[in-house]
Amino acid sequence: MSGTSSRLIEQTRRLASHDLDPIRRSQLGQYLTPATIADFMASLFANWPSSIRLLDPGAGVGSLTEAFCERLLKCASAETAMSLDCYEIDADLTRYLRYHIDAIGNRLRAQGHRLSATIHEKDFISEAAFFATMGGQGFTHAILNPPYKKINSGSQHRKLLRAAGIETVNLYTAFLGLVIASMRDGGEIVAIVPRSFCNGTYFRPFRNFLLSRTALSHLHVFTSRTRAFQDDDVLQENIILRLVRNGIQSDVVVSDSNDQSFSDYRQRELPFSEIVKPGDVERYIHIPVLDLDGPAHLFSKTLQDLDLEVSTGPVVDFRVRDFWLAEPRRGSAPLLYTHHFRNGSFAWPKEHKKPNALRIVDETEKWLMPRGYYTLTKRFSSKEERRRLVAFVIEPDTLDYPLYGFENHLNVFHSRKTGLDVIPEISST
Repeated sequence: MSGTSSRLIEQTRRLASHDLDPIRRSQLGQYLTPATIADFMASLFANWPSSIRLLDPGAGVGSLTEAFCERLLKCASAETAMSLDCYEIDADLTRYLRYHIDAIGNRLRAQGHRLSATIHEKDFISEAAFFATMGGQGFTHAILNPPYKKINSGSQHRKLLRAAGIETVNLYTAFLGLVIASMRDGGEIVAIVPRSFCNGTYFRPFRNFLLSRTALSHLHVFTSRTRAFQDDDVLQENIILRLVRNGIQSDVVVSDSNDQSFSDYRQRELPFSEIVKPGDVERYIHIPVLDLDGPAHLFSKTLQDLDLEVSTGPVVDFRVRDFWLAEPRRGSAPLLYTHHFRNGSFAWPKEHKKPNALRIVDETEKWLMPRGYYTLTKRFSSKEERRRLVAFVIEPDTLDYPLYGFENHLNVFHSRKTGLDVIPEISST
């Protein structure tokens, strides 16, 4: 809307966000969208037909809808008839939402446009899942910042989603999946979501769902983990997606900025094959790091070319708790955790609540690897760590034991489940 109304809704968002009960916020997974992010998201829409059906699930105080309508006023070339459906289950937010939707309607009508708005104080998943089983609702546009919260495997939400053909484990992917199901062909979706769905086994069904029903046209990355929602203490790494329902997949615009100011915004166009690798059965969505001055590809060989593999550490410690040893002894194998590797050094055994070794018995031997050279990396690291990827090398002389145990929070580079024969060959490539 106008600069005045944008400032007003941003003030409302800050007030509402501050007043939200922390327990209630945690239960609903609520994080309200800052105005600068809402404006950027609205700028990604490309089509402004004379008839628009807009969906805003989890609408909060109306920041995303307001930004969309401001963009409409700038871009629509003719009188537009817009139908708006906002979903917001929190009664503390809907009172703000109603006020702002009324103001938005007045502004649109003053410029010759028409608005028919419905605010649904209902659970979006329950309602949208029903419509998804009936073939969707035919929305032309959707803009969303969905809630972030895990879904219990036996919950009613999980059952409704499964009936709608959506298999997922978190509210944000549930919302996005139902929005996809609610769109007409060619409909545009712009969403800000955590990037965690881009990889991992649990999200594989959802990636298949998304990539088989939409074309990805724009992917924006926030290079700081904490600054997209900096006034809400959000530690998720967020990305912004523009998707087109049943669109033709072509090159993808990839952009990044450090934070919500977009002051250091940059972008480049990449082939879709660099985002989702052809033939990848996992359908991992790779998030490129934009280095406009550097080489496009740093590596000339793949792990397969080198006859190498990478796996998560096979030992899930709680499953072999009966065989834990605080100290190694005859008939045991070292059990290595991330805490054994600190600041470039290796310290084992180490006084810790976790074990240092496992008894070698039938129940544990299948999870152990033979003595040899192994390269290890941590599976998880924080965005703010100086180095996101830190490698450690285990050599046969380091641990003079016939078998090694690698705990599940490590990644292990190996050759067909055994150690690497000559480590210098790897470093030379």
